[in-house]
Amino acid sequence: MAKKEETISMIDSLAEFKELKNIDKETMISVLEDSFRNVIAKMFGTDENYDVIINPEKGDFEIWRNRKVVADDELEDSNLQIALSEARKISADAEVGEDFTDEVHFADFGRRAILTLRQTLASKILELQKDNLFAKYKDKIGTIITADVYQVWKREMLLLDDDGNELLLPKQEQIPGDFYHKGDAARAIVQRVDNLNNNPKIMLSRTDNMFLQRLFELEVPEINDGLITIKAIARIPGERAKVAVESYDDRIDPVGACVGMKGSRIHGIVRELRNENIDVINYTSNISLFIQRALSPAKISSIHVNETEKHAEVYLRPEEVSLAIGKGGMNIKLACMLTGYNIDVFRDIDGADEEDIYLDEFSDEIDGWVIDALKNIGCYTAKNVLAIPREELIERADLEESTVDDVLRILSAEFEDDSNE
Repeated sequence: MAKKEETISMIDSLAEFKELKNIDKETMISVLEDSFRNVIAKMFGTDENYDVIINPEKGDFEIWRNRKVVADDELEDSNLQIALSEARKISADAEVGEDFTDEVHFADFGRRAILTLRQTLASKILELQKDNLFAKYKDKIGTIITADVYQVWKREMLLLDDDGNELLLPKQEQIPGDFYHKGDAARAIVQRVDNLNNNPKIMLSRTDNMFLQRLFELEVPEINDGLITIKAIARIPGERAKVAVESYDDRIDPVGACVGMKGSRIHGIVRELRNENIDVINYTSNISLFIQRALSPAKISSIHVNETEKHAEVYLRPEEVSLAIGKGGMNIKLACMLTGYNIDVFRDIDGADEEDIYLDEFSDEIDGWVIDALKNIGCYTAKNVLAIPREELIERADLEESTVDDVLRILSAEFEDDSNE
């Protein structure tokens, strides 16, 4: 009776092993067979004459022993040989010199062997699960996952995925506005996977720049399709973010595509990030123009860039300085992070004495591409342009002489009209 219970217990162990998720059949059979063969080798000195058959579908197993039939008085090793009289009790046709195969019941090996096998299997199963978990999430680094909150602690939060695996979201990787209860679903990015003493530790993040990038990829099909690329991201989690985007198709407006009609695409991202304000700007390789866009909504008067030292001096009218710096210095901090330049802001006192006019206001008289060419050389206002000699404008802006003459005439006329009044 005891042997029958032990056999049933072994089959239950195999059934548990069969139910394990994410372990392929070949690995499962290999581990089980190795475990059986280790026990057999310890008991009989060799396992070479044994066949172990595993049925992972049903959760059972069979062990068959191959021996040579010998005369009763020639029996030397009962593990490798079987006496003719004993063989004929099992099969009446047995003859000396034949190979004889019979089934071995594992329960006959004794209770200690069964317990050893159970412990070996349990250890290998745990090791397989850990290796599998590590490999699974190693491949998921940089991707968004959704998990259920299981426990909230002071310094971190424990989440469980669909398979019951434990994931950690540290406090410093949570957005300040995050507030979860047990059972809530939370979205985060897999930031890294540590393997300490063969114990996988999966760390999540909601403050990583990659989390914002993946959210854009989910909401904006053009980014997922590769038509629009996110070139740079700067974030102060839960407060504000700036995202620089570029389109490889001239027919697509990258900023408009990311924002969506009436903000339909970006609103979902903002809600997920606890109302984090997101500025989407057009990327350009022209660093002066890129810095100007990064400092929006402020409009700059002039800019001096030192590309060697990654430093920029920006001059603005007094009323624009506060916009450039932003609340708590947030705008200029994000602009520095986005562009990689150290930006200093100065009040343009000289330009403040007299009224100046931004070039954009002349769009009805000057073509847009001409205005862009002038902005590319650091001229954003009429007086910026008028302060540069005609020949230098032609050379630096790469414009035709007639085009530059027309621009100078239009801009000069505006100030002449003001003085006549």
